[in-house]
Amino acid sequence: MSGPLYVPVLQARPHAAEAYRQLSPAVQGAVAPLWSVHPRPGLPPDTLTAHLRREARAVSKVQRHGPAWIDMPFGDEGQLVLLADVLSELGTLTTLRPVTGPGRPEPQQSSAFEVARRCSRGLGIRVTVSGEWDGAAAPLVHDLLARVGLAVETDLLLDLGTVRADRTDAAKEALRALDALIPLTQWRTAAVLGGGFPEVTAEMMEQGLRYEPRADWQLWCGVHDSGRTYVSSVSYGDYGIQPARAFAREPSPGRGGPAWGLLRYTIEESFVIGKMLTRGDDRAAANRAVARQVIELPEFRGATASAGESWMRDCAQGPGGTAGTGNAAVWLRVGNIQHLSYVVRSLRA
Repeated sequence: MSGPLYVPVLQARPHAAEAYRQLSPAVQGAVAPLWSVHPRPGLPPDTLTAHLRREARAVSKVQRHGPAWIDMPFGDEGQLVLLADVLSELGTLTTLRPVTGPGRPEPQQSSAFEVARRCSRGLGIRVTVSGEWDGAAAPLVHDLLARVGLAVETDLLLDLGTVRADRTDAAKEALRALDALIPLTQWRTAAVLGGGFPEVTAEMMEQGLRYEPRADWQLWCGVHDSGRTYVSSVSYGDYGIQPARAFAREPSPGRGGPAWGLLRYTIEESFVIGKMLTRGDDRAAANRAVARQVIELPEFRGATASAGESWMRDCAQGPGGTAGTGNAAVWLRVGNIQHLSYVVRSLRA
């Protein structure tokens, strides 16, 4: 196996695509995202196809020099097949690899196989382990590999979903799954994915900056330190600075939304979270105060660490007025830039 250093799950949306584009070349070259397409229930096939085509092209534009996967894990059978059709249509114009997995509708699996064969980009097989590994997925993955054939390169995307501090057995279950799945074929890439960022409520943010443990990183440390011979070839993956469940939610329509959002910063063992206002007369001053708290952290890596840190510095020190304090999409972009950059540096250390 030989794969990327880091496989983050990112939303196939403008804020995440722009975050990836703004990574330094050294960081970007180590990152191969799994782009996740949001569910879009109720859209007519033609409208959905046009939407999927736009998202795939937008992601492919920033991804044109490196490998990546694209998936619609929460779509229904028809939506999954339409995504495969779009990838097939884009052909050699994109480096995006189709994804399937055990338990998915047979037409979607077949469509993904066909795209992988036709476009010669390979295939991602996403195996979900949301709790205890019971071994049932192993024969199903074996059958998928037999169907796609040895001529298609395959990637194992072991997805543990939400990994919070109370899921103390996550590393053990990941290793049990890897022990069963790694021997099935000569995987091109094998990655362990887990989302550790919490679901945040307004009540949690009443006392200034909040620290939440990086349980996803602790999972990785448990896998990495296991002594398994294959571990040196397994890639780390996470869900960036969003909860895993955020990827299953349909984007909110219109210009509404909550009156607050989050500024996120990643340090060695914790996510640091600050409450940012989306409206109100004191919005700019309050947001700048939160940014100042972040850049005054002992663990703050300095404005040159990434475009994320430089934005936080400018937000904290900028002039009065509302310009420059961001909105929800900006805070997501900035948070992912600093997080992806920091994870790559941590993995290289």
